[in-house]
Amino acid sequence: MSKPVFSLVDCNNFYASCERAFNPGLIGKPLVVLSNNDGCVVARSQEAKALGIKMAQPWFQCQHLVRPHGLVALSSNYALYADMSRRVMTILAGFSPQQEVYSIDESFLAFSGQDETDWQALGLTMRDKIFRWTGLPVCVGFAPSKTLAKLANHWAKTQPGFAGSCDYSALPAAQRQALLQATPVNQVWGVGRRLTEKLEALGIRSAADLQAADPAWLGGQFSVVLARTVEELRGVSCLDLEDVAPPRQQIMTSRSFGLPVTELAELRQAVTAYTTRAAEKLRADGQLAGEIQVFIRTSPFKPDAPSYSGALQMHLPEPTDDTLHLVKAAGFLLQRLYRPGFPYQKAGILLSELQPATLRQGQLFDRTDTRRRDTLMTVMDQLNRKMGQDTLFLAGTGIDRSWRMRQGNRSPRYTTHWAEIPVARA
Repeated sequence: MSKPVFSLVDCNNFYASCERAFNPGLIGKPLVVLSNNDGCVVARSQEAKALGIKMAQPWFQCQHLVRPHGLVALSSNYALYADMSRRVMTILAGFSPQQEVYSIDESFLAFSGQDETDWQALGLTMRDKIFRWTGLPVCVGFAPSKTLAKLANHWAKTQPGFAGSCDYSALPAAQRQALLQATPVNQVWGVGRRLTEKLEALGIRSAADLQAADPAWLGGQFSVVLARTVEELRGVSCLDLEDVAPPRQQIMTSRSFGLPVTELAELRQAVTAYTTRAAEKLRADGQLAGEIQVFIRTSPFKPDAPSYSGALQMHLPEPTDDTLHLVKAAGFLLQRLYRPGFPYQKAGILLSELQPATLRQGQLFDRTDTRRRDTLMTVMDQLNRKMGQDTLFLAGTGIDRSWRMRQGNRSPRYTTHWAEIPVARA
């Protein structure tokens, strides 16, 4: 029986590439995408990286590069990025039914019973199809384990000779060893900063060093996870695909405000909006929440301004996914948290004690028409998915929403908003 082959497909500079797919004028220019309220850099094109711009670097520290280098900064366009991710993952599902969507821009695939396949050529085919159908560049790595597939993808991206597709098993042994030796140990999947420091203190500085280490000894010194990583680097598959993502343990929705908020009414609007969004995620996951927490705080970066931070949580009478029930509970907590006279900079809600919606139980004396309420929630979700987020919303979220985060330079939501779909003119 043939062993499975794993593939990792990763979109290159994903946020920046999404922007370029609809605005070719950005190609070749240094481009950064900024975080909520345009505060920090969360994505960079290769040209921006070449200018020395770091991830999470405050935007004000980069603005001096705009005039001499033509640096372009765009606000985050999460609706566009999520939809483009969905399109890429749908295309990849056509290559293998065994798929694990690992992140917004990465997906593992598994193949079996295809011993004669030219994996390098298949990777190039995948790259070509995704680029033609979405305009997004990707790199592909193939290997007998997920950890090695991650490394093969890294080499496909950083070594021009692979043209964006690398089959680990097809490489000559000497070349594999040279690449492993040249790869720092912190590039190995699952090896973080603290573990890197400990491994380097033991003389394990490269992927090749880790591959040659004794897994039993490392497992005793660190964890069984690291022992499995060593086995994976040796081509022994220890990590299966997660065909179905494990259910979330918590759902959090929080944002920084575009302007400081001082009034309870505005805070209530923001918390209502965040609770509504969290409830949508809850229903999409098929889960119920048994506990809700609300938190608010002033800016920690303004030492001269009055400061306040508070959080309260409560168990819900019955686990629920009902937006109206959750909004009522959030408002109750916010009323007790609020202190007048403070310039609030951020608020958020956290849903926890999650359980499958199939375990829903009604209360004997609950007067809520559960069936009608479930229908209302379903209609809201379907309409907002079809017509765009906030097509139908609770009045409690407000109309003006001056507290909304700043997105002063957001590109159009080209694929998810009717009013912003590109129009071709003859």
